[in-house]
Amino acid sequence: MTIDHPPAESPFPQAVAKPRPPALALAILLLGGFITVFDLFVVNVAIPSMQADLGARFADIGFVIAGYELAFGVLLIAGGRLGDRHGRRRLFALGMAGFAITSFLCGIAPDATSLIVARLLQGATAAILFPQIYALLRVLFDDAGRRRAFGLLGMTLGLAAIAGQVLGGIIVESDLFGLGWRIIFLINLPIGVIALLSARIIPESRSADAMGVDWPGIGLATAGLLLLLLPLLEGPTIGWPLWTWASMAASVVLLAAFIAWEHRVAERGGDPAIDLALFHNVAFWAGSLVVLLIYSTSTSLFLCFALLVQSGLGLTPFAAGTLFAPASVGFVVASLVAPKLVARFGNMAIAGGALVYAAGIGWLIATTAGLGDGTETVALLPPLVLFGFGQGLSMTPLLNLVIGYVAEKHAGMAAGFISTMQQVGGAFGVSVVGIVFVGILGRPAGDGISNAGRYAHAFAGAMIYNLAAVIVAAALMTFMVRKRPAGR
Repeated sequence: MTIDHPPAESPFPQAVAKPRPPALALAILLLGGFITVFDLFVVNVAIPSMQADLGARFADIGFVIAGYELAFGVLLIAGGRLGDRHGRRRLFALGMAGFAITSFLCGIAPDATSLIVARLLQGATAAILFPQIYALLRVLFDDAGRRRAFGLLGMTLGLAAIAGQVLGGIIVESDLFGLGWRIIFLINLPIGVIALLSARIIPESRSADAMGVDWPGIGLATAGLLLLLLPLLEGPTIGWPLWTWASMAASVVLLAAFIAWEHRVAERGGDPAIDLALFHNVAFWAGSLVVLLIYSTSTSLFLCFALLVQSGLGLTPFAAGTLFAPASVGFVVASLVAPKLVARFGNMAIAGGALVYAAGIGWLIATTAGLGDGTETVALLPPLVLFGFGQGLSMTPLLNLVIGYVAEKHAGMAAGFISTMQQVGGAFGVSVVGIVFVGILGRPAGDGISNAGRYAHAFAGAMIYNLAAVIVAAALMTFMVRKRPAGR
């Protein structure tokens, strides 16, 4: 579950006493956080319906998911800085309006290509919207109110993830107005209008020393990542033609150009998208890789699991969402427990949580490999609960651990970069896992192997990457814990 996002940019001064903003302002901000996360998860239960309606391939569906995360991730820092400079309420309202419009475009998409483009735009508007929520919660409330507000935000994001699975299944299966899967996007239009009209009650705020937006750097990073993800998603289904390798080579060139540009901007005293000096810190470098690995396992599992239980085992969207709900509950429970475990046992508890996560994935692989039909899906519940619990134990405290290895003056920049790594990691995981999943599913089925068996084998094989990624992340966490955090 990818539901934890640290602030996209600079921390704000602590205020001793502030007038309490209207309760409706808090509700509108929480609603903004809810719909951005809900739309990440609700797509999972609608994937088979989308494929059937649009004639979409796995690569198309992979881009529907990865495109949202990629655009969301690479533009998060820019969204935060734009809010600091031009007004956070204004950018929140602009992001909400854009999210509603792009959701409408998703809902009326006539084909897979149109849906992919609309999802990229939707992710971009989410990147404008989401950083303002953290920033406004920090500047509008005093210390006590801020703790309460962020606690409610964490609970809201957790509920959004659960609702995306369960409520999303109900919405798709109910086929409201004969719209099928399209309704999961179209419902954002009235929600966005209500939130937009209510946003005027939110007090405006700006930063007097807001950083500039490094558009050339963001452009290079976005183009480089797109040229990497596109062949990874398309290659397995079209036989890896020459253009896929050329695209990956061009990606390396553009990402190298991005690094050179960021170095140049910093040397000239400008505001780079990411200060490369952060990576002189080995522990932060390792932590960034841990975030990429851990979050690459989340979205990819949801995608493959949705195809397994619906296309393979024949479950309805509601049944599929309900089946995964215990994992979401396990995640929320572990998120509440994790800070207490870290306080008692130290940061090594996070590495232990990653091992619990790996155990859940391993158990899920072993259980799935023996599935034959939908009547056996109850066997998936115990490993799913362990999976969700381990995910919560490792993901929830991980972000604070990584940011703790940089100096306080770089905390905002580090937080923004780690937020980006979360989303880019999700997009990368979908691409890599898709190669294995499509490869196994495309093999000729042997005698006596049912459709359910084919999907079960494809899922189990694809999740080997997830298992390896989490184990490597746990090893890197152990290395990090031995390093002394900044300022300690």
